[in-house]
Amino acid sequence: MRLHNLKMVFALLLAVMTVPAFAQLSLEQVYEGIEFDMPKVKETSFPDFSKSIADYGAVGDGLTKSTAAFKAAIEEVNQKGGGKVIVPRGIWLTGPITLLSNVNLHLEDGSLIIFSRDKDEYPLVETSFEGLNTIRCQSPINAYQVENIAITGKGTIDGSGDAWRSVKKGKMTEDQWKKLVKSGGIVEGSNWYPSQSFLDGYKASSSFNVPDTKDRAQLEKMKDFLRPVMVSIRESKRVLLDGPTFQNSPAWNIHPLMSEDVIIRNLNVRNPWYSQNGDGLDLESCKNALIYNNTFDVGDDAICIKSGKDKDGRDRAIPTENVIIKNNVVYHGHGGVTVGSEMSSGVRNMHVSACTFIGTDIGLRFKSTRGRGGIVENIWISDIDMINIPTEAIGFNMFYTGNSPVIEEDQSAEDEARQENLVPVTEETPIFRNIWMKNITVTDSEISASFMGLPEMKLENVVLENAVLQAKKGITAIDADGLKLINVTVISEDTPLTIYNSQNVSVEKFAFGENENPAVKVLGKSANVQLDKKDYADPAKVSIAKGLDSEVKLK
Repeated sequence: MRLHNLKMVFALLLAVMTVPAFAQLSLEQVYEGIEFDMPKVKETSFPDFSKSIADYGAVGDGLTKSTAAFKAAIEEVNQKGGGKVIVPRGIWLTGPITLLSNVNLHLEDGSLIIFSRDKDEYPLVETSFEGLNTIRCQSPINAYQVENIAITGKGTIDGSGDAWRSVKKGKMTEDQWKKLVKSGGIVEGSNWYPSQSFLDGYKASSSFNVPDTKDRAQLEKMKDFLRPVMVSIRESKRVLLDGPTFQNSPAWNIHPLMSEDVIIRNLNVRNPWYSQNGDGLDLESCKNALIYNNTFDVGDDAICIKSGKDKDGRDRAIPTENVIIKNNVVYHGHGGVTVGSEMSSGVRNMHVSACTFIGTDIGLRFKSTRGRGGIVENIWISDIDMINIPTEAIGFNMFYTGNSPVIEEDQSAEDEARQENLVPVTEETPIFRNIWMKNITVTDSEISASFMGLPEMKLENVVLENAVLQAKKGITAIDADGLKLINVTVISEDTPLTIYNSQNVSVEKFAFGENENPAVKVLGKSANVQLDKKDYADPAKVSIAKGLDSEVKLK
């Protein structure tokens, strides 16, 4: 592919030469360069007092249940004013662990906590899942209305998620599928279900993974379907997760909910890529949070920011706000950093920088749909490197219905097709606005970017600056208002930039790879589109739909 001009060559070289090599950040460095008034997160602090679970009869052989030992150690440390509960080297089989205030669950090197596969050990509890008020099985690690808690160390926590999850045949090799089917369970269509109880729950749910009923007796019959998140921390303050590996969760991996002063750092978060709802981290309706120096390789969204779903979320009225996300690496995942789709209480004041996405389905992912409501605003994103992204490097989808980014066997792209019709703007209309992105590098990927709002509620005031995007397809802007592209290079096999039904769009210092297609297409009901004529040696590279000549200005 021939480059448009020397300016583009220099832009590419500059991008390569200035990509920083990020070392592990200190806490002080995390606060540097934040664009909004970010209060210092209140940190945990524990007395110099500790107890080992081995002191209470725990046996690290992977066979002996240590549930009572975990409970006794945590309760004593809590009653003595706080300190560490030490998990020594060994394999510690246990039922649910409930954290209490002023307790640091510390996993020493070589320690492995593995949770029981016996679902009878996980009673039904009232909670929230996927943004809805519901009833589910108790989480393997849980905390509710506590203060000053931590999980630290270099050990591993395994949620035995394979005992809970259904599996789609298309996500496994033939040998894996045969082995799974041979292990038991039920095959229906192209899905494997662990039990009839799970299948009954699946058929009783019209909203993804939350059954329509709240009747306890009915829910007990479908208990296997009510997979818990592995780590549930609800309505708590001063929370630290620092060091361990969290893996193989029944549903989401780590879920801080309606909590304040949360620090998540130095974690290795893993799930099989075929794990349904195998999110890495879901920060929901939380205030003042730091997420840094982590690695994710998961089955769904990696770092996901949420705040409740539809009416339950709007009634909660607790936004996620004041969040710093820095220096994280994401391998497999549906999204690298994701906002939504459950964002009905709103998301505001978020900084994302120094992250690398390697083979993630979507890099920067924003998703919602009509009916959600909520406002997402004041988001700053910078210094992001992406490679081998199979769909959009940057994606805004306001018609999200639950499809995977890479459409699966039982899904259809038509399910999330854009609808041209206008609907009334109400409290159920989601709003995404005031989002700044700069210093973005994308290579060897499928789609450079998709900026798509709703016909009745445009995607407002999004800025992309200093970006080099190399993908098969270029940038598409649909139903955007106030979009700015500044010093953006797009190297694609089709049209580098398509603008449709968008207003007040400004494009300057735009460079592109030469091919037989126009560099820019302006279509639909677009208005007030401003292009810098210095960017187009050949005016024919700008294609303007009939009737829009007066709306496109080359200055």
